[in-house]
Amino acid sequence: MAGFANSTAMLDDVSSWFQAFAQPTVLIELGALVVCVLLAWGVVTALGRGLGQGDSRSILFGARGVDGALFPILLLGLGYLARTLLVAWVPLAAFKLVIPVLMSLVVIRIGVKVLQVALPDSAWVRPIERSISWLAWLAMVLWVTGLLPRVLDELDKITWKVGASTLSVRTMIEGALTAGAVLLVALWISAAIESRLLRSVTGSELSLRKAVSNAVRALLVFVGLIMALSAVGIDLTALSVLGGAVGVGIGFGLQKLAANYVSGFVILAERSMRIGDNVKLDVFEGRITQINARYTVIRSPSGRESIVPNELLITQRVENLSLSDPRVWMSTVVSVAYDSDVDLVGRLLSEAALASPRVLRDPSPSAALSAFGADGLEFTLGFWIADPENGSLGLRSAINIAVLQSLRAHQIEIPYPHRVVHVQSHPAGTAADTELPPTN
Repeated sequence: MAGFANSTAMLDDVSSWFQAFAQPTVLIELGALVVCVLLAWGVVTALGRGLGQGDSRSILFGARGVDGALFPILLLGLGYLARTLLVAWVPLAAFKLVIPVLMSLVVIRIGVKVLQVALPDSAWVRPIERSISWLAWLAMVLWVTGLLPRVLDELDKITWKVGASTLSVRTMIEGALTAGAVLLVALWISAAIESRLLRSVTGSELSLRKAVSNAVRALLVFVGLIMALSAVGIDLTALSVLGGAVGVGIGFGLQKLAANYVSGFVILAERSMRIGDNVKLDVFEGRITQINARYTVIRSPSGRESIVPNELLITQRVENLSLSDPRVWMSTVVSVAYDSDVDLVGRLLSEAALASPRVLRDPSPSAALSAFGADGLEFTLGFWIADPENGSLGLRSAINIAVLQSLRAHQIEIPYPHRVVHVQSHPAGTAADTELPPTN
């Protein structure tokens, strides 16, 4: 009978709520809601322009202001204020629906934006975003219809005993929601710190700040998990057994994984290799594009990317072509005839190298007589560049073409290889001149 009475009361509340929507005072509520929307939009737009916001990675503002988290948060605050002012003058109907909808929108927008900014490349972010949306809208529907307290009471009756503690489905759900909220706040703070640290930073400072950002994020997530477990009611002393098991697992089976993570933080901290450096590991050469906690991504000029475990970068020999100086020396070899003017050839080679805008003027290109070849004089043209990440084959080809055109314009011969073939004649009467009789 009690359940039937509660259901009847709930239906009466819903019917009275629908009847209130037919009253003329709803227009006043809708007008107040429109004023709240326009005021929230104006404040967010003004703040976005004043702070120079327009980045899609901004959690509060987003790309257009209204798609960030600040707009629904501000709108929810104005909605609460409007409801407080109107409750003394008119019976509320619209705001009983508007407030739950705005709260669900705030939860969805904060959860989605924080996950998109903190974990942009994770494949499992999209399912989590959809789950947050479904849970938020489901909670809103239960709240509006008045079923939420009844559902929570029923879930609180489903209990089981775990050791000395008694848990219920309601407790587990509340603990999971608390843990999710704490983790979202931790990711939000870490994303804000990372954005602040990595803003307009390049070169040697980028890797160090990336290491600090990763360490802060790991620390915040760890603290958030501890706080969430405490909120659920789990005894943290029980985690000592889990910590011992993890230590044994690392000691026996996860040595390589732990070594890669430690090596990653060492690389980021000591800055022996930085994002943007050109390195050579074994036979693979390229530019470092990412330094993560476990691996480093090296991109070759041909477009291939190599994912290198960080332990290899610590234990093996790595050639860093831009550790202390990003400039790289390149060369090409040219042969000219022996009767060529050596001084003129050297000057023409240097001018051909300077014709390329990528070749540095300081230090300037140099052409040296490096060898007396079998077919001519060999000159080595050396020059420096500061952007090896843009490739070297196209630059060397352009300089070779300029050298060829300059030598032809000054009628300097590029010798062809000469090969002398000696034919030894055999004296008469030898086996070479003896005719063999035909065979049948």
